[in-house]
Amino acid sequence: MTSALFDLTGKTALVTGSHRGLGFAMARELGRAGARVVISSNEPAGCEAARREIADEGVDVLSIPCDVGVDAELDRLVAETEAGFGPIDILVCNAGINPHFGSLTEATDDEYDAIMRINLRSVVQLCNRVIPGMAKRKDGAVILTSSLSGLRGNGKIGVYALSKAAIAQLARNYAVEFGPDNVRVNAISPGLIDTEFSKPMTGNPDILAPRILKTPLRRVGKPEDIAGAAVYLASPAGAFVTGHNLVVDGGTVIGD
Repeated sequence: MTSALFDLTGKTALVTGSHRGLGFAMARELGRAGARVVISSNEPAGCEAARREIADEGVDVLSIPCDVGVDAELDRLVAETEAGFGPIDILVCNAGINPHFGSLTEATDDEYDAIMRINLRSVVQLCNRVIPGMAKRKDGAVILTSSLSGLRGNGKIGVYALSKAAIAQLARNYAVEFGPDNVRVNAISPGLIDTEFSKPMTGNPDILAPRILKTPLRRVGKPEDIAGAAVYLASPAGAFVTGHNLVVDGGTVIGD
């Protein structure tokens, strides 16, 4: 028997950056919990492949490719989601990039602008298109993908970390503003998760080995570890949680 606390039947969930990795895992588990799901990223073929895989499990799912860095594309994404599934009940802003690995002093203006445009500005723009409708209906859940990197100093991914620290603050701001309208806004800060995005770390033994030793659970995370947190925050189980930054990192941040 499925608990009603985690039942999302009848809800519409839009997940950006969801053709693979964390976004795909979150979209799939939201669908398994009963939600209608929209898969979206800037890779049309990847979106369609992800849609087919989730649809094969019996989930009601649409594929709507979108470049979140373009405002007109965000308008289209929201409009097509609502046309296909109705009002958006759950918004997961997961799309992100990190084109710069190295010193902050060496990041180019183009790299900085690209990271902030996708990782931060696009989230603000999409939330501003979706949250007011949730507020009018007096119900909604928003989940923003932050990062463990936004909680501490970083020597190699400083610009990315800066954008993710801002995402956690953005969740708090929206939570305060729209809490009276029963719109909950939270962030998830993943630690090191086994995805294509993290290959520069998981594929480098010199980086991975000491990281594992500093992680109390002594392993790299799985996308499903993040997906479970997303279902919790989107569902009635998380109905009294807002403005929170849920760290899912195997204990890395509290390790000695």
